[in-house]
Amino acid sequence: MITAARLTIDLEALAANYRLIRDRVVPAQTGGVVKADGYGLGAVTVARTLMAEGCRHLFVALFSEAEALMPQLESGAEVYVLNGLLPGLEPRCAGLGAIPVLNSLDQVSRWSAQARQSGLALPAVLQIDTGMSRMGLPPEEVEHLIATPALLDGIELRFLISHLACADDPEDPANAAQEALFNTIAARFPQVPRALDNSGGTFHRRGHFDLVRAGIALYGGNPGTGPNPMQPVVGLEAPIAQLRTIPAGTGVGYGLTFHAARETRIATIPVGYADGWPRCLGNRGAAYVAGVRAPIVGRVSMDSITLDVTDVPAGHLYPGAPVELIGPNQSLDQVAADAGTISYEILTQLSRRYDRDYLPVRAPALDRSTIA
Repeated sequence: MITAARLTIDLEALAANYRLIRDRVVPAQTGGVVKADGYGLGAVTVARTLMAEGCRHLFVALFSEAEALMPQLESGAEVYVLNGLLPGLEPRCAGLGAIPVLNSLDQVSRWSAQARQSGLALPAVLQIDTGMSRMGLPPEEVEHLIATPALLDGIELRFLISHLACADDPEDPANAAQEALFNTIAARFPQVPRALDNSGGTFHRRGHFDLVRAGIALYGGNPGTGPNPMQPVVGLEAPIAQLRTIPAGTGVGYGLTFHAARETRIATIPVGYADGWPRCLGNRGAAYVAGVRAPIVGRVSMDSITLDVTDVPAGHLYPGAPVELIGPNQSLDQVAADAGTISYEILTQLSRRYDRDYLPVRAPALDRSTIA
């Protein structure tokens, strides 16, 4: 019997996923993306786990994330702010020691001014837009930067990066086009290390430059469209709160969008869209009880879901009985597919209302052959 919805986070699986990527891309280094509070799993815990595996490059999206994370970490890792800095944040960033990713000439100018004011060379990453039309300097701004090298005065470039728009589909011609443009621009910065690959690129491209930025793959999401090579990191389980049997024709939930076609056993569990379970899974998604699929019937409410458990053996149905929402029978990616979205969205929406159970990284097995 369980008494509250529980999110299980397997740190050994997280570490194993990091090791798989790290070993795959050698001699490139492997960085970890821990933005959005470590994809919802706790940025500090995730970052510490990755650092214990040798990760020395951590990426957040916002400067506020760097401010919250860095004081909680031991030295030895560099934290990069992918979205760069909004005006006025430069002194705080320099004082903290975070490394901004410069995405525009304006950001370059402001960071250079901060370096001059402090009298120190300040590290940064320069991001190039190679076709995603999102973050980064477009090629014409790169040309202006190259033609005006004084714009980079006081800036120590740690990496030149870009971001692949279609990395999860290795056949998409956009990948080759972006890499070609990236190579052309990177040749103008011959001494600066390069980084292009995200999770998808890590598994679907050959040659990974100097650094890869692993994100969703670390957390167990599928980095491509084929079989998932990653270990699952999260599990989600909730208790049955209430059981009832309804006659054929009875409606269920808000709007009575489901009507029972037969006498139906209904289980209500205390998870809803306030817990990050997508409302669109009403009458579409499912959960599992004792390995038996239990369709979601009716709408997902703010704090509850109703399941058709008619086909579940009666011995497994009682208040407090465990219901699997993410686990061996239903992966994170399957939930996302049922919701018409991606695993990133499901993962980052999981609520703080869940009890959280962190499974520790296991100690390496003792090699008895080395014992005299």
